[in-house]
Amino acid sequence: MATPPPADSDQVLVEANGVTRTLLMNRPKQLNALSSAMVSLLTGIVMGGGAGVSIHGRFRVVTESTRLALLEESLKKVDTSDPFAICGIIDQYSQQPSLKEKSALNRLEIINKCFSKRTVEEIIASLEQEAPNVADEWVASAIQSLRKASPTSLKISLRSIREGRTQTVGECLRREYRMVCHVMRGDFSRDFFEGCRAILLGKDRNPKWMPPRLEEVHDEVVEKYFSKVDDPEWEDLDLPPRRSHGRRLVPKL
Repeated sequence: MATPPPADSDQVLVEANGVTRTLLMNRPKQLNALSSAMVSLLTGIVMGGGAGVSIHGRFRVVTESTRLALLEESLKKVDTSDPFAICGIIDQYSQQPSLKEKSALNRLEIINKCFSKRTVEEIIASLEQEAPNVADEWVASAIQSLRKASPTSLKISLRSIREGRTQTVGECLRREYRMVCHVMRGDFSRDFFEGCRAILLGKDRNPKWMPPRLEEVHDEVVEKYFSKVDDPEWEDLDLPPRRSHGRRLVPKL
């Protein structure tokens, strides 16, 4: 018979959220009161992606050794959300990179021209129209990749990208969470599972998308991917309220 652990020992905690379960090993019992919060422990040099993920958390713990990199230190002093002011600070620490020949940044003119079209069908048609006039294998490769992809995924992805240009981070997270829930549930299409079969299981790399053509994916179906999941076991993403500093929306398209 197993001996129960001492009252003050670390625990193995299982957190349930809908149909998912998160197993936390060696969790100090004192943190149970913070089971829904993120605690960021910032020590030493804090920079880059680690700083971006941690400093916006609800609870942030710093020490006498905490140091920010120069860019983060400069951005910390800015009391504005003006993108031009922020870009000016970033430019002080920026260098013009040496682009490789195959870099997409060398093709911004054709990318902006073709991918600014309203629909996926128009984007592909625009690329195909440019292909004969451009001696660039990137265009042919882009057309091939789009033609091989799931028509449903292409349409919901384009819709999501376009909506995200004028949304807050919280709105984007809620939108994408709903999309992923519907994709994983297979409510309106089984393309995700078919793609896994074709690439990971059967490995024939020949997925059978349903529906197989872009023109068969109607706007009404795309709209469903952005709706709340109608199932009590799949809760909508509930983010903690954050104080708004206002936002200035500058979409590029």
